[in-house]
Amino acid sequence: MKTTTRSGRMCLVTGGAVIDVERASAGRFPADPLAVFERWTEFTDWAAGVRTGPPAPEGPAEAPVPEPRQVFAIGLNYRDHAAEAGLTLPESPPTFTKFMTSITGPDTELTLPSEFVDWEAELVVVIGRRADRVSAQDAWDHVAGLTVGQDYSERVVQGAGPVPQFSLGKSFPGFSPTGPVLVTVDEFDDPDDLAVECLINGESVQKSRTSAMVFPVPELIARLSAVCPLLPGDLIFTGTPAGVGHARTPRRYLRPGDDVVTRVEGIGQLHQTCVAG
Repeated sequence: MKTTTRSGRMCLVTGGAVIDVERASAGRFPADPLAVFERWTEFTDWAAGVRTGPPAPEGPAEAPVPEPRQVFAIGLNYRDHAAEAGLTLPESPPTFTKFMTSITGPDTELTLPSEFVDWEAELVVVIGRRADRVSAQDAWDHVAGLTVGQDYSERVVQGAGPVPQFSLGKSFPGFSPTGPVLVTVDEFDDPDDLAVECLINGESVQKSRTSAMVFPVPELIARLSAVCPLLPGDLIFTGTPAGVGHARTPRRYLRPGDDVVTRVEGIGQLHQTCVAG
């Protein structure tokens, strides 16, 4: 099953149609995506039998979860990325947040606040059931689905001392695009092994598979939920593979006019056009 959001309304993607959930369900489910995630099991049971219905509003796809309550992001979760950063593999997932106002849809203009904006292609997990001290064995049962994400990063703000400001450096407006759809876990042959790629102006700058993660999705959910409950609609940016601009010699950052495409196998792609701030 696939869902998306248009004009702030939850939509079901089936075949070639995009269906308005509130209208198709005769009001059983609301238009607000977050409210639907609160009833995810009930919603997926209903959606399994839906093939046609009232069309979604016209307009572009928006973030599958436009206003998540919690956004978790993981650093150094690919071995090759830790190596290019010159850091040892972590013993526990380095965790920060991307503030909610940075969330945006899949096809946008990215306003560059400086000359030091970097890219980080990521698989994003969307929580579908409250997860509180969940085991890794049971973790996938708490996932609504997967989507594509970019963890854009302003490296000067991120690295400003005396302690790094990861959350601020990664939360400028438009720095957290997600989409174009959410895909439920049952749609994948192996949700732990998906291709991830980032292209800039057609050049592949990052390419890996999620099976290369240091902490796979179930382990992330187990470790995060051991500290704080994960709520329906919460996002987990699961980390990026090698190939970021900050680790290159010479360093490379995004420039006005750059075209960034981020892909995850079985889900789709994001597209940002960079413009001057």
